[in-house]
Amino acid sequence: MTSEFYRNIVIATDGSENSDRAISYGIEIAKMSGATVHALYVVDTSSFSSIPMDAGWEAMYEILKNEGNKAISYVKETGEATGVEVKEILGEGHPSNEIIDFAENNNVDLIVMGTHGKSGIDRFLLGSVAEKVVRNSKIPVMVVRS
Repeated sequence: MTSEFYRNIVIATDGSENSDRAISYGIEIAKMSGATVHALYVVDTSSFSSIPMDAGWEAMYEILKNEGNKAISYVKETGEATGVEVKEILGEGHPSNEIIDFAENNNVDLIVMGTHGKSGIDRFLLGSVAEKVVRNSKIPVMVVRS
């Protein structure tokens, strides 16, 4: 069964165990609707923007890129095991902005992402990528709690 409702789904992952449940939901929706999944990991370079590029920054950037590649590869393997086409995207910048920009510029019908479920002072101090995406995206967002 295919659907015209979902043709392109972004699964935004940070590579954590909390993302696993969101990945499962996103893959299942894609499988039922015949959609293509875009596995998206954003290397958060926003915190490094005021730091001059040096060997330490470069090393950290490479570590984050490697984590990102592992995260999107996991989504690809999970999707392909169930017959879902998965395209891997490694972005960089501020995660919430990049997720929204990618979705809005690539005909995405749904953004699926996990949340750590933080509240109160933890959420205030850490911020929430999922919350920022929900508040600012013109594309529907499915947030899956861990």
